[in-house]
Amino acid sequence: MRAAAFLYPWDVVGDPAAADRVAELGVASVTLASAYHSTRALTPRHPAHRIVTARHSAVYYPPDEARWAGRRLRPYRQDWVPGDDPYGAAAERLAAAGVETHSWVILAHNGRLGAEHPESTVVNAHGDHYPWAPCVARPEVREYAATLAVEAAVRPGAAGTELESCGWYGLDHLHAHDKIGGASLGPVGGQLMSLCFCGVCRAGYADHGADPEELRAAVGRALAPFWAGVGRPAPPVAGGEWAAVVELLGADLAAAAAGWRAAVASSFQRETVAAVRAAAPAGFRVLLHAEPAPHRLGANAGVDPADVLAHADGVVVPCTGGDAVRAAGLGPFVPHRGPGTTLAANLQVVAGMGGRPRELAADAAHAAALGATELRLYHAGLASDDDLTAVREALAKL
Repeated sequence: MRAAAFLYPWDVVGDPAAADRVAELGVASVTLASAYHSTRALTPRHPAHRIVTARHSAVYYPPDEARWAGRRLRPYRQDWVPGDDPYGAAAERLAAAGVETHSWVILAHNGRLGAEHPESTVVNAHGDHYPWAPCVARPEVREYAATLAVEAAVRPGAAGTELESCGWYGLDHLHAHDKIGGASLGPVGGQLMSLCFCGVCRAGYADHGADPEELRAAVGRALAPFWAGVGRPAPPVAGGEWAAVVELLGADLAAAAAGWRAAVASSFQRETVAAVRAAAPAGFRVLLHAEPAPHRLGANAGVDPADVLAHADGVVVPCTGGDAVRAAGLGPFVPHRGPGTTLAANLQVVAGMGGRPRELAADAAHAAALGATELRLYHAGLASDDDLTAVREALAKL
């Protein structure tokens, strides 16, 4: 079963042994970040550092100034990895070690962009902007995302790309010193707090038959019990959170909100994939990090399985967490796959982050039985030596 590992450019740049070490794992390819959000990352084996702090969202290659000239929204350069093109340098070293590279592109998740352009971000029912979440309904965000996707995806030597956050982003965000845990919002409250009420979305709700002010007021009423500490617990089944939202808002308002947001997400994904495909060479694979429920938010964008597999080459689905999680994630995509469709099971292999590196062989076999055609291993750069040993042994068995 073909396996790929995630890496950051800083995992390879400055470490002469990194590329060979990854090749020795037995992976067929690496998904290498070319445009990534802010983060603080461990580098357990790097000879020059143990922590890398990416202070803001950035691209790891030199952006084309002509492409971005005159645009209000544009990517940011980084200065925490040596060199003008750390993505390119890392990709070259991996290629020399016999490892194919696919680009890894973050789209609708950019804290610096949102901080500098709050008018382009998600606005909740209480009027609060989410600087980490560009609103994908807004024309300037869609133009930015499609342009970034093309530039960051189709890098020299890349055989394909994986697009993360290619859809709605919402409240949940691993923000610095996060202090939003005081109210038990759960998935239902999180959905309500993630509905956008910017001008474009308000007009969209109206086009779908809802008075946007009535919808906003209904969301506020539905959230009131959460602030009082009597919010609803998380529903027991995946996708059940939207049924609870429908109950809280009423069928008509919920349908208008869902109709608008699903249409926006679908067109955003289609436009972005089409832009990449138009710029890419033949055989270039375009995959989306996705969850099989259109209302879902975040890095793994909510999608309609039939819709996304009609235009993308496949999906990368989060599958860490046991058999039920893998079944819920992979199963809805299986009826809609074609002969060349990629269904990649994304498995966490960092034990310190809740991963199961020692169960990788069994997890991979179960994912394959459920319909997975490939594996993604998160994350070879963050993993300990013991984690990587377990991965290497498991992949040898596969």
